[in-house]
Amino acid sequence: MNARNLILVVAAVSAAAFAGCAKKGPPLSDSEVKAVFEKTLPATVEDRIWERVPLHPAKLLLQDVVEPRLMQASTSFVQVQSVTDGQKIVFRLAWNDPTVDDVPGPGQFADACAVQLPAATTADIPAPQMGEQGRPVEITYWSANFQAVVNGRKDDIQAIYPRASVDHYPFEAASLKPGSAAQQEMAKRYAPARSLGNQMAGPRTVPVQDLLAEGPGTIRPAEKTLSSGSGKHSRDGWSVLLVRPLPSGVQLGGRTQVAFAVWEGSHQEVGSRKMRSAWIPLALGKAR
Repeated sequence: MNARNLILVVAAVSAAAFAGCAKKGPPLSDSEVKAVFEKTLPATVEDRIWERVPLHPAKLLLQDVVEPRLMQASTSFVQVQSVTDGQKIVFRLAWNDPTVDDVPGPGQFADACAVQLPAATTADIPAPQMGEQGRPVEITYWSANFQAVVNGRKDDIQAIYPRASVDHYPFEAASLKPGSAAQQEMAKRYAPARSLGNQMAGPRTVPVQDLLAEGPGTIRPAEKTLSSGSGKHSRDGWSVLLVRPLPSGVQLGGRTQVAFAVWEGSHQEVGSRKMRSAWIPLALGKAR
């Protein structure tokens, strides 16, 4: 073997070795979302378990069925992975979004995502557009704005408008002892959303909220948020972990349906103006 042939052989062997050592992505699952069974659920979007959990590229559609509609498409796909222990189910959603939109204000909207499941497991599923009357869906909603508050952004005007100057808040008057009944009553008077129990207002301990719906325009908070989660932004976009109880009737080895939604705040997406998926089959793995 001459020197030239030896060099070519060495180069080919090196290329093959490099290819064999290259990091492989998770397996693809095009037709359905597969919730892999694991005794221990992943706690973060960076957990090593995601390297082996099948990934489903969920195609997103314009929400152009009910007003206000989204007429210009934004996010085309959301990458979905799922793990379950038979009691809870975890979804990892990842999508491209170069901007971070997590500050509330006039004309400003937050990046967000949601997972939707039928509230009951039946052969005849409700419409994917947030269910139907008498046939509710359960929704777990994550917001980048919620996440920023959980991450430590203060719940005050200076945190959102650093140059704001407040002359006087009645509920901060020196004559009102902090924490007293009179001070708390005054605070409610000047914060009507909180006084009415609006869960979208005020400080938060988790960046998610559980919701129920029976069709477009019927969405309402669940009696209690049982879900948890977290979101993290990188140069590639958002990765969000959502952990929620399995809906009634869904068991290991069984099947149901799932749908997803993504809001891009910088695209003026909020409420029903969103990108959403149709129902996608969800297959739960069996205990090993």
